[in-house]
Amino acid sequence: RIVVTHSFDASLGYRSKDLLQAVARGSVAVGDMYIGALGDVHPVFLLPSLPFLAVTSEQAKLLTEVARPEYERVLARYNQKLLYPSPWPPAGLWAKKPVTSMEAVRGLRIRVPDANGVATFRAAGAQPAQISFADALPRLKSGEIDAVLSSGDGGAGQRLWEYLNQFTAINYSMTMSMVTMNLDAWKGLSPELQKAVLDAAQATSERQWKEIQNRVAVNYDRMRANGVGITTEVPPAFLEALAKAGQVAIDEWVARAGPSGQEILDTYRKRRGDGGR
Repeated sequence: RIVVTHSFDASLGYRSKDLLQAVARGSVAVGDMYIGALGDVHPVFLLPSLPFLAVTSEQAKLLTEVARPEYERVLARYNQKLLYPSPWPPAGLWAKKPVTSMEAVRGLRIRVPDANGVATFRAAGAQPAQISFADALPRLKSGEIDAVLSSGDGGAGQRLWEYLNQFTAINYSMTMSMVTMNLDAWKGLSPELQKAVLDAAQATSERQWKEIQNRVAVNYDRMRANGVGITTEVPPAFLEALAKAGQVAIDEWVARAGPSGQEILDTYRKRRGDGGR
């Protein structure tokens, strides 16, 4: 029998960046961490946030399937087992007005979550700052930043709309969290309990992927109810220009990830089958 005690919002003192080591040590047996926060650990963890690479739930799921063996290999080096990924809704631009042109991006002081965002928006002419979501809120309040790259999912949206009342759905990327388990704790389970954990992980993963589109709709309804204007019709020319800027981030990622990273991209693009980047 397994008893699970939940702790939320870093109440144990571990943010996503710290949680990988906490699970590795066994300080916590299981952790749910934002994958992008682990980009300094290994470049594969920045794969889901590569700009405009996987922008639908089907594409994001395919990319996750292709990359999963590499995720598992890297996590094993940190004494843990990947149980399941948890996708996030597509990231868009929160600002005080719709952002629908490269002119609107130029000079924009924007919070981005990782190195991919820095490379993309710097190439687009913005002034990106890679800071945590918690650190972004005081800067929004003081006027130090003008915009935030985020899905606004869950509690994030509730705080963002206090300062930014426009969301432009550019479908920049679909990143994710992942749930891992300390490998020693995993090996200490009986075969029956291991099967129970894997079955629960598989069921949860399937439910998360199935519900992602509904999550987007629920988020939009909640955002509109709280005064947020949502722009979903974004000029294709703007998206193409932003994707071109994002190629800088992809090239930098491949340089860091090496042949294994390039192989993941090649396999994903081949299986995606649309000939796109």
